[in-house]
Amino acid sequence: MSTQVQAAGWKGVIPALNLRGHKLALLGFLLIVLAHWAEHIAQAIQIYALDWPRPEAGGVLGLVFPWLVSSEWLHYGFAVVMLFFFIVLRHGFTGRSRTWWQIALWIQVWHHFEHLLLLVQASTGAHLLGKPQPTSIAQLVFPRVELHLFYNAIVFVPMVVAMVYHLRPNAEERAQMRCSCAAPVLVR
Repeated sequence: MSTQVQAAGWKGVIPALNLRGHKLALLGFLLIVLAHWAEHIAQAIQIYALDWPRPEAGGVLGLVFPWLVSSEWLHYGFAVVMLFFFIVLRHGFTGRSRTWWQIALWIQVWHHFEHLLLLVQASTGAHLLGKPQPTSIAQLVFPRVELHLFYNAIVFVPMVVAMVYHLRPNAEERAQMRCSCAAPVLVR
C-alpha cells in the first residue's frame, strides 16, 4: 500500500472517530482507563490491605506476568496510548467539555514526559541523581505507587468532567457539536 493511500486512510479515520464514532471511541477509551485504574487499585490493596512488600505488589497483571509490570516499556506504552486518545478525540469536544479535555490532555503530557524519563533511564542505566533505580522528577518527593495513583486521579477527574459536559451540553455547545454523543433533549 502506498504512503499516500495510508495517509489518506488516517485522514478519514480521525474525523470519523470525532463524528459518528466519537461515542464508541470515548467508551473504548474509558474502558481502557478504568482497566488501568483497576490495576493501580489492586496494587494499592496488595500493599495497604494485604501488607505485601512493594516489589511483590504488581496488581492483577503482576500476579500472572511479573516481568511485564516491572517493564518501563509497558508503562510508557500506556502513557503513549493515553496521549494518543486525548489528542485524537479532542476534536469532538466543544465548549466546557473541550476545556476540561484539554486540561486532562496537558496533565497527561506531563505524565507521559515522566514515563519517557523513566524509560530512558531504564534503557541507559543512567538514573536521575544517581538513584539506584529509574526515578521520575515527582518520584523524588513521592513514592511511585502513590504517585501513579495521584497522576491517574488528576488525569481521570478532568477527563470524566469533560465526558459529562460532552454528553450533557448546554444549548450553545449542542449547536457546535458535530458528533451524536449528546443525550437527546427532552421536550416538556
